[in-house]
Amino acid sequence: MSDLFDLVVIGGGPGGYVAALRASQLGMNVALVESTHMGGVCLNWGCIPTKALLRSAEVYHTLGHLQEYGLSANQPSFDLAAIVKRSRGVAERMGKGVAHLLKKAKVTTFDGRGRLAGRAGEAHKVSITKDGKETAQIRAPHVILATGARGRQLPGLETDGKLVWGAREAMTPDTLPKRLLVIGSGAIGIEFASFYRDLGCEVTIAEVADRILMTEDAEISAQAHKAFEKRGMTIHTGAKVGPLKKGANEVSTTIETAKGKVDLTVDRVICAVGIVGNVEDLGLEGTKVKVDRSHIQTDEFCRTGEPGIYAIGDVAAPPWLAHKASHEGVICVEKISGRSPEPLHARNIPGCIYARPQVASVGLSEEKAKAEGYKVRVGRFPFLANGKAVAMGEPEGMTKTVFDAETGELLGAHMIGSEVTEMIQGYVIARTGELTDAELMETVFPHPTISETMHEAVLAAYEGALHI
Repeated sequence: MSDLFDLVVIGGGPGGYVAALRASQLGMNVALVESTHMGGVCLNWGCIPTKALLRSAEVYHTLGHLQEYGLSANQPSFDLAAIVKRSRGVAERMGKGVAHLLKKAKVTTFDGRGRLAGRAGEAHKVSITKDGKETAQIRAPHVILATGARGRQLPGLETDGKLVWGAREAMTPDTLPKRLLVIGSGAIGIEFASFYRDLGCEVTIAEVADRILMTEDAEISAQAHKAFEKRGMTIHTGAKVGPLKKGANEVSTTIETAKGKVDLTVDRVICAVGIVGNVEDLGLEGTKVKVDRSHIQTDEFCRTGEPGIYAIGDVAAPPWLAHKASHEGVICVEKISGRSPEPLHARNIPGCIYARPQVASVGLSEEKAKAEGYKVRVGRFPFLANGKAVAMGEPEGMTKTVFDAETGELLGAHMIGSEVTEMIQGYVIARTGELTDAELMETVFPHPTISETMHEAVLAAYEGALHI
């Protein structure tokens, strides 16, 4: 086998393996280097297995409310080990699927850690090591860095795998903690809080910002806060946590807010305070690749400052989402192949949170649109006025739209409630297709569906909602 390829991809996550597949489709001879699990953190220890956990928790919650649907069952219970086993099985199945796709596409895979090792003429050299020993050295004129990220560690809040968990430990608990502290209220923290609360844990959330879900529209954030408190969670915002005092099987700490100090003792702590890009030991020394706060700087086509070196996904710029990484992989490879892809439009990338209730959004929030100088028209429609949501027993939620009052452009859309992560794509298509209020008003939505709230929220922005 020749050691010369058209493209080497370092990292087999949702950005890296998609880039490799697309490059193969375009006729490139591709090598993919992955050190741990094909499919990356997302497929093995993130996006996919957490959704399996949340699905189990959702079903268990529904079992506890069967009487509301005219049904009954004797003392519903759960088997934590079986829930975790199912989650791991789903991840394993999807990982095998990725491996099959790469084999089918004739992508050459290397098991090991890849790093840049200088140049050989026009090609970049990539050294591959396993267990500290070099197992191969390959070359290519183009190298994509798709090494992802890991959880951020803060002084005094470091994860230890036993009492203070990161995402991996939170996904594979051997016992269910009765009392849980979640530090951080982004998507990861909120999803774990939702999962453990549905299984009966006493959950406390501590967020340093003045509200939870800081990347979401403030109105949606406030509604989520109320919904989580209604479920029995305790939420502290503007909170400073620490230090953590560890006992034999519990952790004590103090949470300080503007309202005062709260002493808290819990069985486990989940630390979900952001991510750090995996830029170490990539051989970037001596290159023109620039790193800013652990993330590699790129242009609109994922090119770094070093010719022939690219970066995609969580190791590069935000938003740090799997679907953004995959799309970057496609854009990057198509540009390399000589095609003319559209650059990534970050504001057209949807964000989804799979808690109960779900949260989904795309584009600008109302406050950000106003801060950028837009005169806006805002529409809101509650799930309580939607027949399908009421029939499903899911009347809590809202769809919100933000339009440019002068042009009719859909600046942003924000949703909270049942299955909104499946519906947000309608607004994403509208933004990608540059549709305006006129086209959205003329769109016919099927009845009865919760998606009708999307139409009504558009009409509401122009005082034309029909069912409120």
